[in-house]
Amino acid sequence: MQELITVSQVAEYLQIHPKSVYKKIKKEEIPYIYQKGIGYRFKKEEIDDWLDISSHKFLPQLTSSPNGKFSLDGSVGHATISTKGDSELKKISKTRWYCGIGHIYMRETRQGIERYYVDYFDLEGERHQHVVKHAQTPMEAYEALKAEVRGMCEAVYGGKAVSEKVKFKEFASLYLEDYAKVKKRSWKTDKSYLDANLVPYFGGYLLTEITSYLVEKYQGKRLKDGVKKSTVNRELACMKKLFNKAIDWEYVKINPVLKVDFFSEAENQKERVLSMDEEKILLVSLPKHLKPIVVTALQTGMRRREILMLKWENVNLNDGCVRVPKEISKSGRDRVINFNGMLKAELLKQKKSNSNSPFVFVNHKTGKPFRDIKKSFRGACERAGIEGLRFHDLRHTYATRLAEMSVPLPTIKELLGHSKVMMTERYTHSSEEQKKKAVELLHQCYMNHTSSSN
Repeated sequence: MQELITVSQVAEYLQIHPKSVYKKIKKEEIPYIYQKGIGYRFKKEEIDDWLDISSHKFLPQLTSSPNGKFSLDGSVGHATISTKGDSELKKISKTRWYCGIGHIYMRETRQGIERYYVDYFDLEGERHQHVVKHAQTPMEAYEALKAEVRGMCEAVYGGKAVSEKVKFKEFASLYLEDYAKVKKRSWKTDKSYLDANLVPYFGGYLLTEITSYLVEKYQGKRLKDGVKKSTVNRELACMKKLFNKAIDWEYVKINPVLKVDFFSEAENQKERVLSMDEEKILLVSLPKHLKPIVVTALQTGMRRREILMLKWENVNLNDGCVRVPKEISKSGRDRVINFNGMLKAELLKQKKSNSNSPFVFVNHKTGKPFRDIKKSFRGACERAGIEGLRFHDLRHTYATRLAEMSVPLPTIKELLGHSKVMMTERYTHSSEEQKKKAVELLHQCYMNHTSSSN
C-alpha cells in the first residue's frame, strides 16, 4: 500500500505555502484523496507524476493548411494544431496518458469513482488543469481536451488563421461560385459590379484590411467619376452581402459596409404618371407591334421583362387573368392578375396573328420574343409629344390609378408582386386633382361643423 502524505508534507515537498496547496485542491489542479475524519491526503507517486507533467509545457502551434477549420486530429483545416507527433493517446503510466497537446490523468474519489482530468498549457503558456465532469473513459476526456484547445485557438485567431491572408479578389471568386451562382438569379449583376469596379479597387486588400473609411473613400471616388448615387448604392449592397457571407463562412468577424451610410435616392425617384389624355395620344402614336404590349402594361402593371417573356400557357382568356410564373417574376413568386375587356380584345388579336409561337408577343421578323423595345417606345413618346416617360412608368400609372379608385394597398401589393406594402407606396402617387379634392373635403368638414354648431 502506498504511503499517504499530508498537506504540510506536500507543501514542504513542493516548497510552497500550505494555503497554496489548498487552493490547488479547490481548483482540482493537484491529485488528492479526501478521507472522512482525517482530511486531505496525497499519494507521493501521483505527486511525482504531476510534477513531471508540470515541468513540460506543450504549446499547440498553428500551421497553415488548405481548407477547413481548426483540427487536432489530422483533418484538413485552415489552421491545424500541430501535436508534435502522433495525436492519439499514449499511455505513460497506469493512470496517465499523453496526447501531444497535453495530458489526461485519472484518479479515484473516496467513493471509488474514477474521474478524468485534462492538463495542458494555452498559447500564452498558462497552465489549465481540471476535471472533465462527464468523461468515463480516457478517450472521452481526450475529445474534451481537443474541443477545449480548438475553442481556445478559434478565440485567438478568429476561427480561421489564414483568413488574414485572404484577399478581396480571392474571396470575390468564392462568393460568386459558391453563393451567388447557386442562390441568386441576379448573380450576373453581382459579377458585373465586382468585375468592373469593386475588385479593381479592393482586390489587392486583405479582407481584414478593408475598413469603413476605405469603403467611404470608394463612395467618393465613384461620385467623382460621375456615377449616379443609386448605382454606387447597388455596388455597396453587393459588397455588403459579400462580407455577410465572409462572416458566415468565418473568414472575418466584422462587415465594414455596415457602418457606411448609403446615399439618399429621393431625388432619383421620378414620379411620372401617364394621364388619361396622354394615354389616348400615346396609343394612337404606337407602332402596331408595340400597342398590345403597352396596353398589357397599363392594364396589368406587369414589368417589361414579364410581358416580353409571357407565354400563352399562362394566359386564361375565358377567365380574364394572367399568371406571372416565378421563373420570370422579379420576386421569384407566382402571382395572378385579372384583366378587363380592353386587354382581352388586344390579346385575342395577338392570338389570331401569333398562334404558332408559345410566346404571346413575338417579333415576326425573327420568330422570337422581342428583346428590347426602348427605341420604339421612345419614338412613340416623341411623336405623341410626351416627355420624361419611361416604360416602367406605365407600372406606376397602373398602381396609382388603382389607388385613386380606393383599391386597398394590400391588394395593389399582391397585384404588383411586392413583398412589402412599403414598396407599393412608392408606386402610388396622388394626382394634383386628388390633392385639391382632399383639401376641399377638409374645408367642407369645417363648414359643416360650423353650421351645425350655430
